[in-house]
Amino acid sequence: MSRQSIWATKVAALIQGGNSQAALAQIKVAPTVKDLQQLRSLLTTKGLLSKNRLVDEATADQIVALSAPRLHRSP
Repeated sequence: MSRQSIWATKVAALIQGGNSQAALAQIKVAPTVKDLQQLRSLLTTKGLLSKNRLVDEATADQIVALSAPRLHRSP
């Protein structure tokens, strides 16, 4: 059983408080895909994900970006 991410609850509180710009900045530097998925599920249960189109798109984009294999440059 996994615990709820502290990061996800803090970002959800930002969105619930109406500070979506700060939430978008936090979403862009999200620690893991798991945290983003927990944030999406938290926002879905509170009904906030459907109200905030930008947050919905940003979380979906970051999940894709963090899930993709990392590209690296050779020295």
